[in-house]
Amino acid sequence: MSSKDERMVLPDVLPLIPLRDLILFPDLVVPLFVGRERSINALEEAMRSEHLVALVTQKTAETQDPQPGDVYEIGCVVTVLQELKLPDGTAKALVEGKQRIRIKEFVSVDPYLQVRVEYYEDDEKADVEAQALMRNLVGDFEQASELGKPIPQEVLVAATAIEEPGRLADFVTFHLSLKVDEKQQILEAIDPKVRLQKTTDFLRKELEILEIGSKIQNRVKESMSKTQREYFLREQLKAIQQELGVYDESQAEVEEYREKIRLAGMPESVEEKALKELSRLEKMPQAAAETSVIRTYIDWLAGLPWQTEDEEKLDLIEAEAVLEEDHYGLEKVKERVLEYLAVHKLTDHMRGPILCFVGPPGVGKTSIGRSIARSLNRKFIRMSLGGVRDEAEIRGHRRTYVGALPGRIIQSVNQVGTKNPVFMMDEIDKVGMDFRGDPTSALLEVLDPEQNNAFQDHYLEAPFDLSNVMFITTANLLDPIPPALRDRMEVIHFPGYTEDEKLEIAKKYLVPKQVKEHGLTSGRLEIQDSALHEIIRRYTREAGVRNLERTIATICRQIARKVVEGKKGKTIVSGRTAHKYLGPPKFSFGLAEKRDEVGVATGLVWTEVGGDVIFIEATTMTGKGALMLTGQLGEVMRESAQAAVSYIRTNAAALGIDPEFNEKLDLHIHVPAAAIPKDGPSAGITMATALVSVLTGRSVRRDIAMTGEITLRGKVLPIGGLKEKLLAAHRAGIKTVLVPKENLRDLDLVPEHVRSEMQIVPLDSMDEVLRRALVEVDSKADKKNKKK
Repeated sequence: MSSKDERMVLPDVLPLIPLRDLILFPDLVVPLFVGRERSINALEEAMRSEHLVALVTQKTAETQDPQPGDVYEIGCVVTVLQELKLPDGTAKALVEGKQRIRIKEFVSVDPYLQVRVEYYEDDEKADVEAQALMRNLVGDFEQASELGKPIPQEVLVAATAIEEPGRLADFVTFHLSLKVDEKQQILEAIDPKVRLQKTTDFLRKELEILEIGSKIQNRVKESMSKTQREYFLREQLKAIQQELGVYDESQAEVEEYREKIRLAGMPESVEEKALKELSRLEKMPQAAAETSVIRTYIDWLAGLPWQTEDEEKLDLIEAEAVLEEDHYGLEKVKERVLEYLAVHKLTDHMRGPILCFVGPPGVGKTSIGRSIARSLNRKFIRMSLGGVRDEAEIRGHRRTYVGALPGRIIQSVNQVGTKNPVFMMDEIDKVGMDFRGDPTSALLEVLDPEQNNAFQDHYLEAPFDLSNVMFITTANLLDPIPPALRDRMEVIHFPGYTEDEKLEIAKKYLVPKQVKEHGLTSGRLEIQDSALHEIIRRYTREAGVRNLERTIATICRQIARKVVEGKKGKTIVSGRTAHKYLGPPKFSFGLAEKRDEVGVATGLVWTEVGGDVIFIEATTMTGKGALMLTGQLGEVMRESAQAAVSYIRTNAAALGIDPEFNEKLDLHIHVPAAAIPKDGPSAGITMATALVSVLTGRSVRRDIAMTGEITLRGKVLPIGGLKEKLLAAHRAGIKTVLVPKENLRDLDLVPEHVRSEMQIVPLDSMDEVLRRALVEVDSKADKKNKKK
C-alpha cells in the first residue's frame, strides 16, 4: 500500500482511459492512440489538470463502450508527456507509467470515466532471494535472444542495469510476446518476488518453444544444406557462363527438367535413373538425334503421378446411395463394392481388388464401373481391349524403337493424374493374339494384386505401383479368357434382366432420359406401364436394355416431330396404341405350342442376349440308320444327338421301340431358326425326347420344356444359364420345366414370382424325363396313326 507522502502527491480521483489489447507498466514510456469519445474527454481533462490519467485494460477487447464491470481492477497511473490531435478527430499521446493502482470505485461515467483509486508502492530493496531471481531472469532473457527471439541489444543492456526487482520483472514482461491476460497477471502481482517468479515461469515456457523451433530449424538446415549447396553452385556456374557468354537455352532446359524431377516425388531408384538420363542430355550436343528421345522419356517419368492420389470417400451410406441412384438391381455387384469399402475403412489400406463383370451386352457392366468410381470419389478410366493384338499396347515399346511410347496402362494413369483411379478394361474376352504377342499374357502382371505394385513398362524400364488402382474387367463370355488370367480375377456374373426389372429401369431411367434428350417434358409425353410391357414383350428380346432404350427413343422422335408441327396437349402412349408408333410386333409372346405333337419337344437354350425357347423336331424315313442333323448345329450339339441315338438304341426294348429300327429307318433332327448357329450340350435330353416320341408315336406335352445334358447311360447332367432359361420359359407360357437335379443350387438366382408360377421338376435320369414329357398312347391315337 502506498505511503502517506505519496498520497499527498498523487490525487485519489483520476480520469480513466480503458485500454484494448495493451498492458502498461510503471517506469515505461509508450505511445498511446485514443479514439473513443469518452477516452478523448478523459485525456483532455488530464491535460487541463495535473497531466495524470489512470490506464486500465478491458477484459474483452471487442467491447466498444466499456462500463465499470468491463475493466480489470488493477492498472497503472501515467503522466501524459505529450498530446497531438489528429485530423480524423482522434488523438495520440506519449505517456510514462508512474505507479500501480487499484480502482476503489467509479465516481462518474459521463462525459468521461472518473475513478477513485489507491496506489501501490514497490519495495526497491532486493534481498538475497530477489537478487537470485533477478540473475536467473536476466540470464533467461539473454538466452531467449540467442535462440532467435527478436530482442534489441539495447534492451538487453537496459535489463542488466536495472537493480529494482519489481521494475526488472515489469521491463522483461513488457518485451515478451505474452497474451494480455498473462501480462495482467504480472501487473496484478504486487509482491516483487512473486512478480519475478511469474515472469520467470512465462519466460521458461517461451524458451522451451524457442529450443524446439531451433532443433527443427537445424534438422531442416541439415537436410537442405546439400540441395542448397548444389543450387548455389549451379547458380554460380550459370552466372559464370553468362559472364563468359557461353550460357545457352539448353542449360535452362536442363535446370527446368531437374526441378521437375525433384518435384515429381519419384522413388529414389527412379529419380537416380532420371537424373542419369538428364546428365546424358546435358553432355549431348543439341543437334544429336537422341536428345528428343531423352526429353520425351524424362517428360514421361516426371509427369507420372508417383505420389498423387484422390482422397477416397469412406462413407458406406453415401456410396450405397450413389449406386442405388445410378442402377436398378445388380445387388451382388453393389454388395461387393460396399464390402470392399468396409474392409478398406477398417484396414486403412487394401490392395485394389480385380473384379471381372461377365454378362450379356446391355446389362450395365460398363456404366456401373463409372458409378463405382463416383461412389469412391476416384477418377475413372475406360480402356477397350476389343481387337487388341499387340502386347506392346499393354507394356509399351522399348526406347530403341522409333516413336516408342509407354503402354496404354501407363498412358491412361498419366492422363488422369492420380495413382488410384478406377480402371475399367472393357471386352477382355475379345483380345486377340498373333505374331506380335499375346496381350492377355501381358495383362497377367497388371491384374495380379501380388505383382502389380512394381509393374514394369518396357518404355519406362522402372517399376510403377499399380496396387492402389481398382481394376475392373468386363466380358460377354468367360470361356475365351485364358485360365491363368481368369484365376487372377474375382468373377461376378451379370444375369439378364427380368421383365419386372426392365420395367423399373425403363420407368426410372430410360424414359426420363430419352424424354429430356428429345426436348420433351412429362407434360408433353407419357408412356404408360402397359406400353412399356408391350415394348419389352413384343418389340425387344434381349438380356439388357439397349434395344428397349432405342425403341423408347423411336416413340420420342415421333412425338417431337408432332410437337414441332404444332400439336398441342399431352400424348399418352398405352399398350393398345404402341403399334401406331412402332409398327407390327416383331416377336410373339407366349411361344408354347398350341397342341401336343409327335416328334416335337420344347427345349431351353442360353445365348449372349439371354434365354430362349427352341423346338427340336425329329422325324423318321425309310432307310438304313443314317442320322441327319440340320439347323447350323455346333460340334458339341451334334455329339449330344449321337449320344441320344446311342442311348435309345441301347434301351430300345425298354422304351417300346423296335430294336432293329436303325436298320430300317433314317433319323432326321432339325432345330428351326436355321440361320442362327447353335451349340452346347444342354439340348441333349430334348433331342432324345423328340426321337423317342417319333419312334414310339407318343406325343410330347406342349406345356413342358426341358434342359439338360444326356449321357450314354441316360443320366441327366447339369447345365449353365438356368436363370435365363427359366425366364424364357416363363415368358413363353410354359407351365412345367424339367431341369437336372444338380442345378437346384442355381434356383436361388431365379426371381420368386417365376418360381411360384411354374413347376420346376428336378430329374437325374432319362427315364423320368420321358415319363413326364410323353403322353400315353390311347386307342384313338393308335388308329389315327395307323390311318396316316
